[in-house]
This record gives sequence, structure tokens and C-alpha cells, in this order.
Amino acid sequence: MAGLETTGSNPDVGLLYDINGLAATAPDWVDRVVTFAGEYGLILALILLTVWTWWRVRRTACREEAAGAVAAVVWAPLAAGIALLVNIPIRAFVGRPRPAEQHRGIEELVGGRADFSFVSDHATLAMALAVGLFIAHRRAGLAGIALAALLGFSRVYLGVHYPTDVIGGLALGTAVALLLSPLASALLTPLTKLIARSATVGRLVWSPKGTRDEVVPVEEEREQGRERQEDGVRQESGAVGVSRRRDRDLAA
Repeated sequence: MAGLETTGSNPDVGLLYDINGLAATAPDWVDRVVTFAGEYGLILALILLTVWTWWRVRRTACREEAAGAVAAVVWAPLAAGIALLVNIPIRAFVGRPRPAEQHRGIEELVGGRADFSFVSDHATLAMALAVGLFIAHRRAGLAGIALAALLGFSRVYLGVHYPTDVIGGLALGTAVALLLSPLASALLTPLTKLIARSATVGRLVWSPKGTRDEVVPVEEEREQGRERQEDGVRQESGAVGVSRRRDRDLAA
């Protein structure tokens, strides 16, 4: 299929020149920082944010709540992987060349890109991760969305994507993470609940502040309460029996 519109009158192309033009006037160290961030740094930051979110949500006092939140965190990288797979036929169908192949004066800071431009893999992966984290933990998700937006900007700055490539990637990542989230939750939550009850690997899902022995689950508290109540009834019954035998002995 023919690529998307690439003429100079297209606002998409105009915005490409405006953002990529910053690279021509920026100091070399800025270009190096943006290159590292756009290629690896921001993706690494999102991965670290995912690990932090997993560590944070598993430390709630409620085991059921922790299992659901950890299932959502697990879904985030799975959503990113699925979104990248979905993007493969999209890129082949659209067949949009890279900006430097269509326009003169593009400062392409990252060379060697022979594949198609639409949709941006980086933006797709980043946004799927961010939206998955948002489902599990609102503040972490908002931070992830901000990182994904910065990543998208950096891809245009580097001259390897049009702005609409990035917008398409952000939309694709969001759609996959949100639309498949109910199904993922239905499949993953029972598994995380099962793991949470394990004595060996339960801490991967549920590890409240302090040791697990110090935090008694609600169901165990109820069981202990029933046992104490039964013990009290037995003790009271025993005391009544002793009192009655004493009364009979005195009457005799």
C-alpha cells in the first residue's frame, strides 16, 4: 500500500521539520542525550517503573487486592508484546517510508533504519506499558504515560518518525492495553491469587509491610475468632457442670 501523505503542505511534515530542526541548532551533548533516551533510556525507565510498581502493589495488607494489582502489572509487559505483534501487519500494510527517505534536510540522528515508519514500535511499546501500569497503580501509570510522551517526542526529534507515527503508536498501545485488560484480568488474577497463598513463592504477589507472620489474613482472623468462641463455650459449660455437681454434693 502507498505510504501516508508526505508532501510539504502536510501539517504532519511541517511539525516534523519543526521538531527535528531543533537537532540542527542544539549542542552535541543534547543530541547525544536525546539519542540515548529515545533509543534505550526511556524504555529502561519504564521497565524500572514496572518493577517498582510490582514491588509497591504487593505490599498492601489485603491479599485479594494485592493479587489483582499484581495481575495488572503482569499484564503491562504482556500488553506491550501483543501490541508490537499487532503492529507488524499494520506497518507492512501502510508501508510508509522513513522521513529521511522522503524529505531533504532531515537530521536523522539514528541511522540504519530500513523498515517502515508507521506505526512507531517505541511509542507502541511505551504506551502499552504505561497504560497497563495505570490500571494497576494510578500514579505510576501517569508517570509512565509522561515517559511515553517524552519517548514519542524524542523519536520525531531524532528524525526517524513522523508525528503521526508516534500518535498512531500511542493509540495502538492504549487500545491493546485497555481493550484486552478484562480478559487478561480474568486469566491472570486466579493465577496470582493461587501464587499468593503459596508458602514458598507467595511473596512474589503478596508481601505486606513487616513479615507475613505478623499480618494475619482476614479469613485466619475469623477462624481464630471462631476457635476462641468455641473454647469459651466449652469452658463455660465445664464450669456450669462443676457447679451443678458441687450443689448436688452439698444437698446430699
